[in-house]
Parts: sequence; structure tokens; C-alpha cells
Amino acid sequence: MLEKLDLSQCPLISDKGLVAVAKSNPNLTALTIEYCSNIGNESLQAIGRYCPKLQSITIKDCPRVGDQGIAGLLSSGCSVLAKVKLQVLNITDFSLAVIGHYGKSITNLVLTGLQSVTQKGFWVMGSAQGLQMLSSLAITSCRGTSDLSLEALGKGCPNLKHMHLRKCCFVSDGGLVAFAKAAGSLESLQLEECNRITEVGILNALSNCNSKLKSLSIIKCMGIKDVPLETPCLSPCESLRSLSIKSCPWFNSSSLALVGKLCPQLHHLDLSGVCGLTDSSLLPLLESCEGKLVKVNLSGCVNLTDESVSALARLHGGTLELLNIEGCKKVTDAALVAIADSCVFLNDLDVSKCSITDSGIAALAGGEFVNFQILSLSGCSMVSNRSAPHLKKLGENLVGLNLQHCNSISSSTVEQLVEDLWRCDILA
Repeated sequence: MLEKLDLSQCPLISDKGLVAVAKSNPNLTALTIEYCSNIGNESLQAIGRYCPKLQSITIKDCPRVGDQGIAGLLSSGCSVLAKVKLQVLNITDFSLAVIGHYGKSITNLVLTGLQSVTQKGFWVMGSAQGLQMLSSLAITSCRGTSDLSLEALGKGCPNLKHMHLRKCCFVSDGGLVAFAKAAGSLESLQLEECNRITEVGILNALSNCNSKLKSLSIIKCMGIKDVPLETPCLSPCESLRSLSIKSCPWFNSSSLALVGKLCPQLHHLDLSGVCGLTDSSLLPLLESCEGKLVKVNLSGCVNLTDESVSALARLHGGTLELLNIEGCKKVTDAALVAIADSCVFLNDLDVSKCSITDSGIAALAGGEFVNFQILSLSGCSMVSNRSAPHLKKLGENLVGLNLQHCNSISSSTVEQLVEDLWRCDILA
């Protein structure tokens, strides 16, 4: 009756043991094998032959697993296998070709650290037309991921909705744009540490993508920086609702206004860690968002001031529910006054390490529509015991309050707040 088996760091278990499990448990639906140095091809062939109900398999860092094992697993009757994770294995292009041909029921595929797989393997996997059901694909640290193979995957996986590329160092703007054009069902795209992709590629991909793309995330991509743009005729991506540009240190944001024009219906905006972001570059984007923002994360944007936060409150206060401006040291009490005046539905506010004082907390507490559930003041050294009555008033609705590293608030005041706000989880 065994349905799920997880073997991790079990060097004393060999093919003999796992083959016996496969023969005795036809109801097995999920199998994980990680860091098992004595499990190899024979086991996987047996799983494929004797476990017809297998739906999910994860194989990580098993040096004896090779092409024969992957081929035996996929071609021996695992017709309901939907989730496949292959990480740090000694497999070649042959295995990816097998996946592309026999993986007709695969919906989620994760490929990580496959150093012996070339561009040809990924191209064949896409071109084989077998991955018709694939909806989620994540590729990390695979040298074979190139512009050509990425385009083939876009064309060969017609139901692909979620794509995550990480540390794919040979993918450039051309491949990204070709993929965006080919992947007709794509809803979310995440690019992480893909350093050949530039801002021009991102803008052109947005302009050429299908009408279903809802989320774009760009993380630690060193090629994302302001460059002379020669793309004046870009079509807007009306479907995009969520945009994240995180920890891209060379992104100076002078063309952020163009991003705003391309994505007028944004609801979620995350620019955390973009230290070059300024008021003059953010304001045009805020003004371009016709759909009104709901969640905004500007943490670590150290050059932003009250001007940006006030504009955000004025333009989007009627819809804004979450705002994170942690580490924006130039933001002062004036921003909190604007938030208290305009943000009707804001329930999660993080102003940690900002330059706010007791006056700002008083302004928040005096707001007509203030209804916070989570408030973080961590590292606000100018907030003192005098804010206790205002925090108590805010605490009528709070479920979370962060007062860590607020050195001007005494322990006795914190203890009193804990007693008064017994429904609220207080960190101090």
C-alpha cells in the first residue's frame, strides 16, 4: 500500500533494495531520491516497469543515475507521471530527447545543474512535440540553455504557463524575445542571474509577448542597466499585473517611465534593492499605472524621498493594500501624513529603518481610514515611549507589530503594549 517514498542521504541503500520496493508496491505515486550514491539505472528501470501509478519523481545528485535509467523510467509505462525533477545528474542530450518524446503527461519539469546536456538536447526536447501538457518549466545552471533551444521550447510546449530561468548564462535578448513570441500560453516569467539579458531585451519581450502574460520577475540580472534605446514603436502589454525588478545593481531606472507605459495595468510592483531608483524615475511609472497599484515593495531604494511615497499615496491610495519602504532613510514623517490621509485600504506597512519620529506615528494613528493589520517599525530609533498611546490606538486592529531595534522604546513600554494589545503578535 506504499504511496510515497523519500530516500535522502542513504548510501547503504542500493539498486537491490529499491528494485524490491518497486516490485512490491504498484501503488507508488511519489518517489524522491537525493544523494544516494548506490542507487542507479536499474532502480529507475524497475520503477518504470512496476509502478504504473507514479505521478511525481525527484532525483538529485545520484552519480550512478544516467541516460539508461531516465529512458527506462519514462518509456516503460509511467503514463501518469506529471512532476519530474532532475538535479545534478550525469545525463546527456539523450535523456532530454526521451523526456521530449515520452513526457506526454508531464506538467511540471525542473532541470538543474545538468552539465553534460548541450544546446542540442534542449532543442530536441522542445522540438519533439511530446510536452504538450507541460505548464511549468524551471531550468537552473544548464549550459545547454541557449537562444535557439529556448525558442524551440516556446514553440514545442503550447500549454507552458510558468517559466523560470536561473543562471542560464548563454540566453540573450534574441532568445528571450523569440521565446516570448512563441510561448502563446505564458502567464509568468522569472529571470534570475541571466546576465546576457539587457533592458532592451526585456522591453522588446514585453512588447512581443502574448496577451496572457501576467507576471514578470527579474532578479540579480547584471545586464539590466540603462542603455540607449532604439525601440520607439513598442506595443503595451495590457495583461501584465505584476512586475518585479530586484537586486539589479546596474539598473539606474531612467527608462522606468517607458516600462510604465508598456505595463499600464500593473497591480503589484516590486523594485526592492534597486538602489539607483530616484523620485524622478519612479514618478512617471506611478502616473502611468492606470490599473491602480495594490502591493508595492520599494525596500532598499535608499534614494527615494517623501515625494515618491506621497505621490504613491495620492495616486493609488484608493487601492493600495501593502507598502514596504524598509531602508528608505530619506523618507520622513511627511510620508506617513500622506499615507494616513489617502490610503483607505492599507493593511500592511513596513517603514523599518526610515527617518520617522513620534510625530509620524501620531499622524498614522489619527488617520480617518487607518486600518493596519501589520506594522513594522524595526530600526526606527527616533520612535520613543511617547508613541505608546498612538501604537495602542493603532493596535485595535493590529495582528503584527515589529518594534525590534527601536532603541528609544523602553522594555517597560513594550511590556505594557504586550499586555494591552493581547491580540497582537509583538516583536521587540
